[in-house]
Amino acid sequence: MMKSRSVQVLLILAVLAFLLIHFQFLLCSKNTPMEEKPSPVHILILSSWRSGSSFTGQIFSQHPSVFYLMEPAWHVWVKMYQNSAEVLHMAVRDLVRSVFLCDMSVFDAYMSSQKKKSDLFQWETSRALCSPPACDSFSRSDIITAGNCRTICGKYPFSKVEEACKTYSHVAIKEVRFFDLKVLYPLLTDPSLNLKIIHLVRDPRAVFRSRENTMADLKRDSNIVVGSQKTKGEMGPYNTMQAICKSHVEIYKAGSQAIPSFLKDRYLLVRYEDIVRDPLERAAQMYRFAELHFTPELQKWVHNITHGKGQGAQAFDIGSRDALRVSQAWRTTLPFQKIEKVQNVCKDAMDLLGYRVVQSEEEQKNMSLDLLFARN
Repeated sequence: MMKSRSVQVLLILAVLAFLLIHFQFLLCSKNTPMEEKPSPVHILILSSWRSGSSFTGQIFSQHPSVFYLMEPAWHVWVKMYQNSAEVLHMAVRDLVRSVFLCDMSVFDAYMSSQKKKSDLFQWETSRALCSPPACDSFSRSDIITAGNCRTICGKYPFSKVEEACKTYSHVAIKEVRFFDLKVLYPLLTDPSLNLKIIHLVRDPRAVFRSRENTMADLKRDSNIVVGSQKTKGEMGPYNTMQAICKSHVEIYKAGSQAIPSFLKDRYLLVRYEDIVRDPLERAAQMYRFAELHFTPELQKWVHNITHGKGQGAQAFDIGSRDALRVSQAWRTTLPFQKIEKVQNVCKDAMDLLGYRVVQSEEEQKNMSLDLLFARN
């Protein structure tokens, strides 16, 4: 009888011990934080037309960790072209925020309900939309040209855009439709975003020369920037350049002078001329800023695409070229009278961003690059 009771007591004690251990295990499990997925890094390449932004965007697009879109706000401006750039700022900002969060339903307001992936502006320039899960014909580690992607990857549903976006650690957008950094302050303070801004600028004289070659492509955008009346006549192109240069000044001042605390370490000014003069070093700088690894494959691609023989004449052409020579074409092709006018309307931007004014045609063609683009 005593032996039976002892066994019962031992069994009860064993059960209690098991329950105690199990309870402690559950308590520890609750208090131990679960390993959280790192929050995505959001990169906005902020620039203006014909400033080398398509090429700079490709530096990010070709990275296997980056989901990239080129100028998604094009859809806003096409749909609402009757408005000014200032009026459209909020719609553009809301669209960009949604894209950063991989919510592609925002395009429903600007595109057909029957839309396909290939209806997205310049979709083929995104390596992420040319590889799984957006397209099964290439791997994520491939360097993919827009031509190859366009031919093979167009017939996929629009839903693949959002599906692909959600699988990347970095989301990068190249946009030319912001003219005021303050418009982006709500995104910089948004806890759901980890936004970093790369502000890309280019010598206004080179921008002007490039815009002359693509004037028809840029007509609608110019009308939105300054109004259709100001784009007419001899001064039309200079009025647009003046507005663009003014916006770069304001963005630079807001990003680098007396900056608010939420902008600390989240704004980087990059000059296109510095990229083409030392592409590997500048690409490495931008990757460090964006928390990305510069792989040997990407280093080779950056070198090759900037040391080719192409002329870079077509809008959005991002093929291999002699990038340094192309960036300086304005010095031999733009009449000095036009250079003087550009320098006049863009004087503040040139002074602030470190572009030297040339005083004569001879100086235009012979001034060394080190002097021409020396930072003040």
